[in-house]
Amino acid sequence: MATTVDFIEYVCTQIDGIGAVRHKKMFGEYMVYVNNKPILLVCNSTVYVKILPCLAEFMSAAEKGFPYKGAKEHYILDIDDTELVSAVVTALEQVIPVPKPKKKKTSKM
Repeated sequence: MATTVDFIEYVCTQIDGIGAVRHKKMFGEYMVYVNNKPILLVCNSTVYVKILPCLAEFMSAAEKGFPYKGAKEHYILDIDDTELVSAVVTALEQVIPVPKPKKKKTSKM
């Protein structure tokens, strides 16, 4: 079941105040950005975060799962645990870089 707009807005309100929060629909699901950095992946109304060393302490007891077929395993973030969410998003925001802009394709005529 695809993520609803209501759920993605709830996710964004849970991390409001940590930085500039926005979301973008991608492949029928959503990526949540903080300060223009891709921080949370939301698929089927489940919030996923990359498995990174900076999260080992916070997410040691977290479930893991695959957000979509062919994806790497991610931690599943309990979006209702505001303390955990704040700690995880803050840690990720410090280590994840802003994506480089993609070069526009030029047509050869």
